[in-house]
Amino acid sequence: MISHAVPETPTRSRPPLALTSGEPAGIGPDLCVLLAQEARAYELVVIGDKHLLAERAAQLGKPLILSDYASGQPTQTAAGALSVLHLPLHAPAAAGRLDPANSRHVLALLDRALAGCRAGEFAAMVTAPVHKGVINDAGVPFHGHTEYLQEKAHAPHVVMMLAGGGMRVALATTHHALRDVPDLITAASLETTLRVIDHDLRKYFGIAKPRVLVAGLNPHAGESGRLGREEIEVIAPVLEKLRREGMDLIGPLPADTLFNPDRLKQSDCVLAMYHDQGLPVLKYASFGAGVNITLGLPFIRTSVDHGTALELAGTGNIDVGSLKVAIETALTMASCRQ
Repeated sequence: MISHAVPETPTRSRPPLALTSGEPAGIGPDLCVLLAQEARAYELVVIGDKHLLAERAAQLGKPLILSDYASGQPTQTAAGALSVLHLPLHAPAAAGRLDPANSRHVLALLDRALAGCRAGEFAAMVTAPVHKGVINDAGVPFHGHTEYLQEKAHAPHVVMMLAGGGMRVALATTHHALRDVPDLITAASLETTLRVIDHDLRKYFGIAKPRVLVAGLNPHAGESGRLGREEIEVIAPVLEKLRREGMDLIGPLPADTLFNPDRLKQSDCVLAMYHDQGLPVLKYASFGAGVNITLGLPFIRTSVDHGTALELAGTGNIDVGSLKVAIETALTMASCRQ
């Protein structure tokens, strides 16, 4: 049942979170609908096409009350209700069927959330998954949320960090071919990455002196130069420089033994040198219940740890757990920042 009545809502205590609905053919709209089925103790604005959300709710057989978002006014928090900042689709959307015509719509969702965060209208932005391939098919170069938001926010350096399974894993490089990774790990880039991690763990997570485990690039962390010299020539000198400034950095460590539970208990974050060095471990421990966090932005951004799952869109056979964790993390970060 779809209704557009406006129920009573509580008085606002902080700006609402912005949730972008993501790729319209994927499970992003489904996640928004399913999230709305429970009452919320926080305020949330979904940025998306309200007609698409209504259609997806009907497809899922879920009740949904939609109201238009008005800046400065309380949002819907009751079960079965959502406040929506309506940005219309560029073309009709069907679950599971990508259409490049809607790629500009997807980017417009991000742009509006970003503008609202920069203006203080939103406390943070949480993003449902987008489909990089279809955006590129539309003629828009797009490497991912992290890189797009960095460019739009004019942030000098951002860091992708995932959290879940009792771990935080940040990346020195993100979406790059493996053959390019060694050249991308420079002393300047690594130093800036570690400074961003240290700063944001203090600011947004309330950790007074973060301890970071730093992986080596090569097997066995280079084995004293026999398997590569990046640890000797780049990574170790940077760590030593920052230790002299007071940062608590351990490494470079062999990645195959770094994720030892006892070692992880005594640390606050792991820095992996490349995407598939660190994330398989974390996603094995927490897939569907993890969160992607972008450090280094002038606002808070979290996201689900999974993709658009086109084959599941409109079926209801999805888990909203990662979205809930992303929201909880954004709320925690906003509270620490205040």
